[in-house]
Amino acid sequence: MTAPAPTVPTPPGPLILVIVGGSIAAVKAPSVLRRLRERGAQVRVIATDAALAFVTELSLATAAAHEVATDTTWFSPRPDAQHLTLARADAVVVVGASADLLARAAGGHASDLASATLLSVRAPVLWVPAMNEKMWTHPAVQANAETLRGWGHRFLGPEVGAFGTAGEGSGLGRMAEPEEIAAAVLALLTPPVPQDLAGLHVVVSAGPTREYLDPVRFISNPSSGKMGFAVAEEARDRGARVTLVTGPVTLPDPPGVTVSRIETALELRDAVLNAAQDAQIVVMTAAVADYRAAEAATEKQAKVAGDVTVTLTPNPDILAELGREKGERVLVGFAMETHAGVERAAAKAGRKNADFILLNYPTREGTAFGGDDNEVTLVRPDGSHEAWPRLSKREVARRLLDEARRVRGTAR
Repeated sequence: MTAPAPTVPTPPGPLILVIVGGSIAAVKAPSVLRRLRERGAQVRVIATDAALAFVTELSLATAAAHEVATDTTWFSPRPDAQHLTLARADAVVVVGASADLLARAAGGHASDLASATLLSVRAPVLWVPAMNEKMWTHPAVQANAETLRGWGHRFLGPEVGAFGTAGEGSGLGRMAEPEEIAAAVLALLTPPVPQDLAGLHVVVSAGPTREYLDPVRFISNPSSGKMGFAVAEEARDRGARVTLVTGPVTLPDPPGVTVSRIETALELRDAVLNAAQDAQIVVMTAAVADYRAAEAATEKQAKVAGDVTVTLTPNPDILAELGREKGERVLVGFAMETHAGVERAAAKAGRKNADFILLNYPTREGTAFGGDDNEVTLVRPDGSHEAWPRLSKREVARRLLDEARRVRGTAR
């Protein structure tokens, strides 16, 4: 009997210390903690006394899955110097940073746990202010922020928007949203992404199309759009100007990307061809319906007994149209095959003048529509190919764009 393979423990994620300041925006701190944990981080929390006027210890502890450190715990009998223990974090984020906490940190105070810990930290620190516009723009607050920046601390926001209690209105001072905060603090620990696509325009298609039979019925497929969105985000992070043309998906628009939302293959064609006019790289990940109704009904059709015949007509071949007017741009397609995949993908690449095709395997477990991973084979028109292991879709996107850069450089 073969012994089971040993379980390899998952390495712990980075340890992030979240300091919650005395702003009404402290109510968003549990969401920040949850977002960080969803991204694999370990979290610890310091709540100032002022913060606890807005958010409870219980909500913070539940979101962090760990006890909350406060001035009370700092002064309680314990075997460690809590401010030194907490200062061992890999990064620190101050959520709902108030004018008072900024002043104490910039002044080198150590009379409370939060400020004493900040004096002891040698890791990156991100401040996320939240206060009204008059306070944020006051010379004293700006001077304190400038002092902290001079020490290498980073700032996220504040943003323009509604804030505070009813009647305060809107302006500069609103705290950034939890998802943005989590991404920003983890980015402090990520090596800088090379800006090797700076100055280029990358066009990406994503998601399914819907081909309507009548106003409420359509032909479609279960594409989630995750692959195309990953390519768009990777290209953006590497400095490109990115246009994402997407069919109906539930994913939010990626920040920093121009997004065009469409439904039908004809709409996708028009949007992609228009965007591609000045593009250097075009990546077609969209799962485009091959056919549409020859004549879609203008009214909902009643159910009838027996079989119904629907006449379909081919949709335009967008990848082939791009290939006919390819010029110097790099053109990448996707193919989905269940057998003879490499041969068919190579023929498709040659027929449509694509530089390479990424071949998907829809029947392989864990890489079907909607998953977070993909397993593909890169296939060139000459039949040469490289099978990639199962990877996250973001890693597939990185390798795809690496290959696009190589093709672009070879063509020059």
